[in-house]
Amino acid sequence: MNSTTEPRLKRIAVFTSGGDAPGMNACIRAVVRTALYNGLEVYGIRRGYTGMIRGDIVKLESQSVSNIVQRGGTILKSARSDEFRTAEGRKKAYEQLQTFGIEGLVAIGGNGTFTGAEIFYNEYGLPTVGAPGTIDNDLYGTDYTIGFDTAVNTALEAVDKIRDTADSHDRIFFIEVMGRDSGYIAIQSGIGGGAELVMVPEVASSIEEVIETLKGNFSRSKTSSIIIVAEGDEEGGAQEVAHKVKEYVPYADIKVTNLGHIQRGGSPTASDRILGSRLGNAAVEGLLAGRKNVMAGLINNEVVYTPFRDTLIKQKPIHPDLLRLAEILST
Repeated sequence: MNSTTEPRLKRIAVFTSGGDAPGMNACIRAVVRTALYNGLEVYGIRRGYTGMIRGDIVKLESQSVSNIVQRGGTILKSARSDEFRTAEGRKKAYEQLQTFGIEGLVAIGGNGTFTGAEIFYNEYGLPTVGAPGTIDNDLYGTDYTIGFDTAVNTALEAVDKIRDTADSHDRIFFIEVMGRDSGYIAIQSGIGGGAELVMVPEVASSIEEVIETLKGNFSRSKTSSIIIVAEGDEEGGAQEVAHKVKEYVPYADIKVTNLGHIQRGGSPTASDRILGSRLGNAAVEGLLAGRKNVMAGLINNEVVYTPFRDTLIKQKPIHPDLLRLAEILST
């Protein structure tokens, strides 16, 4: 054997970290079965980096991931770990992985997960391939993230139901959806739900613009409105925006609904099950091909591998066509 050839992996581990997302279980299932198909041993790390530090690691077989593809959440559970942010915590995690003979990792999560994996590799050289699991769809290097489609459909179902009561009572509803730094859920659920206005972190939307929109609706005898607000909008969340608007249109019947964590739960859509399966498979195949410190994603329906540093530094803006479409359809 050529001395420069890297030895073939024998044992890998998979974990989920950060916020849960529908489709993570489909991804875990694909990781386990792709690993076994290729003759690898595969382990599951419970509760993300916290479980890595504590050695909460179990061997997984094919039956370990039976009957989970349709389940929301993550069977491996998730947690945020302050201890892993420290050198001492990462040293403990590495020692635990060494105990189990783990030679490569599949990390399913978002920005925080990949930041930890990048630092961990730089310190200990353990190769990691990531799969983008976050409902926010805010990671550079993939058209869609695992859980995004389900979250949009969950939000859209709520918007449809709220519109019924808004129309019945001539009310204005401000609906807050998740998206601290990204307006993808807001823009897609706004277009799909026929919202009169969508407020996202990427584009400045003033209170004056909201008021002008509402007054324009009133002038056309439109008595109810739906305004979607991403939680990270610069004017504040839906509650704060509604409060500001009420000062200018005190005669309006204004209500606020915060969809909150229902957007993270529920059975994943077909799209998220397939996406999770493809990216879980791609992550293992990436490790076998010698890839490290990269995220497996889909761009134009093709698997691509993007360095973690790019997913962390480069922005993924909302496509201008979506913003323009939302504006046109709200008139």
